[in-house]
Amino acid sequence: MADAEGKESAESLLNELQTKITQAFDIFDHESNKTVDVREVGTIVRSLGCCPSEAELHDMLADIEEEEPTGYIRFEKFLPTMTHVLMERRYKASPEDILLKAFQVLDTEQNGYLTQEELTKYMTEEGEPFTQEEMEEMLSAAVDPEKGTILYRDYVSLMAVEDS
Repeated sequence: MADAEGKESAESLLNELQTKITQAFDIFDHESNKTVDVREVGTIVRSLGCCPSEAELHDMLADIEEEEPTGYIRFEKFLPTMTHVLMERRYKASPEDILLKAFQVLDTEQNGYLTQEELTKYMTEEGEPFTQEEMEEMLSAAVDPEKGTILYRDYVSLMAVEDS
């Protein structure tokens, strides 16, 4: 009997995941033809709680794109790939303590904050650079309006995605 229950709960988890994926995909399926613009896939993936790097996203797109790239991704190719990603819990966001340590490394004077200029420099010149739009979005959420700085201890809790 226990096996049947285990199989049933696994199936219900799978159905739940596939429903979430379908709903996220459908939001960006503007033509209602089971395709989305390839440029929207990163947003869809991130809306499902995954935080892949640009390189990881590029690899994922290579797996689900047509032989001849059309600029669109078809739902029937996206669903199994995304289901697999979620089942394996790939591309999880960093926990709060790791994010905090990253900010502390950047805060060389241990002030407990970074200036907008410092954060912009780090986020646009190192590693995988942020675009201007991404930078503006981050600053609008991170900057303390009274002090004009990023009190990163407060910001980290906004950035961390809790495991559900």
